[in-house]
Amino acid sequence: MPDWLVASSNVLLFTIMLVGLFGLIVPIFPGGVVIWLAALGYGLLHGFGTTGTIIFSIITILMIASALADNWFMGTRARREGAAWSSIIVALLAGAVVTFLVPPFGGLVAAPIALYLMEYMRLRDSKQAIRITRGLLLGWGWAFFVRFGLGVLKIGLWVIWLRGGVS
Repeated sequence: MPDWLVASSNVLLFTIMLVGLFGLIVPIFPGGVVIWLAALGYGLLHGFGTTGTIIFSIITILMIASALADNWFMGTRARREGAAWSSIIVALLAGAVVTFLVPPFGGLVAAPIALYLMEYMRLRDSKQAIRITRGLLLGWGWAFFVRFGLGVLKIGLWVIWLRGGVS
């Protein structure tokens, strides 16, 4: 492959990774998966080799971890504040469904509202329901930072793979 084509493909893949990284700001955008797909594209274009296989495996594990971060952090924080599992599940489902109906931010509004309503109906205590909902939102914030950090790490690993060449 000519040098200019290799360089162009690497710039394109890096740009796709940056789109994935900054797409993490929008909760429904699968930025971690986009970064992973760009790394996969690099491996398919340039070969994996031993180093590439190891690095791509790590990137894959980090992609799975970032995909699970939202549910883990949100659910854990809401549960710590006293939310019932049924309320958490309804909130996560409401967020997912409304995201598809009113993209990209519908789920951001629907999940906390659903959690608040479920907890208010269960507890009949507005202050407690608000505290639980705040826990969900704090978990969401933590999840964003974890996903973003893992995204930066995945891109950094790809750069190491790129600079090390294909072995």
